Amino acid sequence: MALTTELLLARHGEAVCNVAGIVGGDQGCTGLTTRGRWQVERLAARLARDHADRPIDVIYTTPRRRAQETAEVVTRTLALPAVIEADLRGPDHGEADGHPWHEVKSAFGGPPQHNPDQPYAAGSESWNTYLDRATRTLEDILSRYDGHRVLVLAHGETIEAAHTLLLNLPPGTCRHARFVTDHACLTHWQRHINRLNQAVWMLLAHNDIRHLSEDQP
Repeated sequence: MALTTELLLARHGEAVCNVAGIVGGDQGCTGLTTRGRWQVERLAARLARDHADRPIDVIYTTPRRRAQETAEVVTRTLALPAVIEADLRGPDHGEADGHPWHEVKSAFGGPPQHNPDQPYAAGSESWNTYLDRATRTLEDILSRYDGHRVLVLAHGETIEAAHTLLLNLPPGTCRHARFVTDHACLTHWQRHINRLNQAVWMLLAHNDIRHLSEDQP
């Protein structure tokens, strides 16, 4: 099969809000931890080796601080700029932003995915509203860069959105199946054209953290 488009997705490094269990929107996110910066340096080194073998054409990231700090390291290492795409940000948390996740989940009866059509806090998106925004944005990027290598530096939710899009998962799947995404993990999709001239997306790697195999600080 002929290889056309490639999509690489990486989650940001460990953030302060992750460690503290705080909802990390524009207010709650205060950036990466020391460990998170180390993770991103290792991710950037791996991407640089990959980039030297098969160049990445474009990098996208999100406005959230932890993603921005991740992108700063990666773009400096790869000597490529990043496009900030607001619609790739994680879910809009509304009044939950900056509050402990355990309080938000207790009030909602579970995580946002357990009732995906309902907002989990005043002013928040529902999980399915977020997925609709993120999948439409990813689909637009992949259409715009058909035949290219695209790197997206974003959030665990972004990786879930990509899988939802490319696996054509129905609404409500999140109630019984989700995806593990570690900090600074790498996910790799390839689009091939088969002998019948049909486009097929193939998942080469999910939650790949081999670059973090060295002793962590």
